Amino acid sequence: KLKGSYEIGEHQLFVDHVQGDPYASPSRFRVRLTQLKAGFPVELFETETRKIALEDYLTRKFSDEARKIAKGNRGSGKSGMIAVTDFGQAVLRRTSCEINEDFVEVTFVVGLPAGGRTPLSKIQGKEMIFDEITKIAENSLYFDNLKKEEVREHVETIEDAEFIRGKLEEENLVAFVGNGSVLPRESGVGDKPMDTERAVPFESPESLEVSFDTPNSGEVKGMGVPEGVTLIVGGGYHGKSTLLNAIARSVYNHVPGDGREFVVTNPDAVVIRAEDGRFVENCDISPFVSNVPSGLDTSSFSTEDASGSTSQAANITESLEVGAQLLLIDEDTSATNLMIRDERMQELVAKKEEPITPLIDRIGKLYEEKDVSSILVMGGSGDYFDVADTVIQMKNYRPEDVTGRAREVADKYESKRESEGRGKFGEIKHRYPVPDSIDPRKGSGKVKIKARGMDTIQFGYKNIDLSKIHQITERPQVRLIGDIIFYAAKNIFDGDTTIAEGMRRVGELLQEKGIHEFTPYDAGNYAEPRKYEIAAALNRLRSLSCR
Repeated sequence: KLKGSYEIGEHQLFVDHVQGDPYASPSRFRVRLTQLKAGFPVELFETETRKIALEDYLTRKFSDEARKIAKGNRGSGKSGMIAVTDFGQAVLRRTSCEINEDFVEVTFVVGLPAGGRTPLSKIQGKEMIFDEITKIAENSLYFDNLKKEEVREHVETIEDAEFIRGKLEEENLVAFVGNGSVLPRESGVGDKPMDTERAVPFESPESLEVSFDTPNSGEVKGMGVPEGVTLIVGGGYHGKSTLLNAIARSVYNHVPGDGREFVVTNPDAVVIRAEDGRFVENCDISPFVSNVPSGLDTSSFSTEDASGSTSQAANITESLEVGAQLLLIDEDTSATNLMIRDERMQELVAKKEEPITPLIDRIGKLYEEKDVSSILVMGGSGDYFDVADTVIQMKNYRPEDVTGRAREVADKYESKRESEGRGKFGEIKHRYPVPDSIDPRKGSGKVKIKARGMDTIQFGYKNIDLSKIHQITERPQVRLIGDIIFYAAKNIFDGDTTIAEGMRRVGELLQEKGIHEFTPYDAGNYAEPRKYEIAAALNRLRSLSCR
């Protein structure tokens, strides 16, 4: 009976779904204020970038107030809970908040109070709806009740980062790392910044320093990573992988105070790694693997259990298939035999007996032929000096431009290995998914798509393993990825549509119609993923069939 809409004080409350019992998924609520009451200046959300930033700020503020005000523990199960979606350090387009010239609205969940099967509505339910939700809205959705400078800083920081991102191509750069950035995280499993007393602030070497005149922060200086092949070298524990990880995560903008506010990366950057045991469907890995003794056609390679080298080769070609322009590779998570074959191994095992063409002999051609740049963490093979355009050495977490010195070393110790990458890289072959192979229905015919943490999507009878997909940053993205794949199977893939065309259409629909075009119901716990992570998840669906 509670489902419906209500006028409570100055706000409107929508009850979209009511849970069946205190242990079920909590109820879905929305609270809306007219702009006449909320009073947000139009300039704070007049562009798409500013709108996303302000909605992100309000989501975080509503969440903070809910944690302070909601009493919780009002009975069994989730009774007493008031919460918005889970989120991290990235600023993403989400369904948790909507702001426009007419109103501001936040979608959240409520654990309606009950003791077992008995609703506790007369006192506790009334307190939650009339007191707590009202107070949370007052503290978070009225512009006059917020710290105005903090709001503006949030919006303007995101706008400046996006401004820099829009300038990268013009400056022939693939990434930018602002001076003073704090790149290390507080822990290996967390995404919050390391304490500034322990972290070494980033400082660009003079030869790579560039500056941008941003709309709000004025001149921002830092290290520009040029197009082409860039190596990050240095001793162990000196910050090589920390720098690469910051660049990888900065395909997204970050909140003020994150430390990576002005670390900005080409949005078409993809982390590439080996992935033993992954499923591969009809993928062209022939630029890296060919002439297999069994006669296997590696231009249409399929396996249920890929090796390290074949999985990494597939990860590269699948990323190129959907438009990757920057590959991010760490030797620690790579297959050694795909990265390099030195002269001694070439002497012992002749090329005619080795089907793998290592990346060192393909990476330059990727840039020359496809305009695809690469950034590689490399601590063990100086042979890569021969193909590198830029070499950055990390010393005690500080970068130095050692490109000239690397070339001197390469000239002094001339490599005797022979290049094995004869011929061109070749055209990227496109695949056409069979729609019927993308089916999340279980035996009863019911669709079952569920995000299980950050690492798994249950998709019907299959589990899609996302554990090696590095650039998923929030669980709300995982939720949406599963729904998008199902939507694409029903509405986009028809047997004559490639994966790349399908991902392009998904992007268009996200812009034209919004996230809820893809979701089974309107909820606040979705966040927009990139096409690369959607395609990567689809490629790991073990029922997938492509021609």
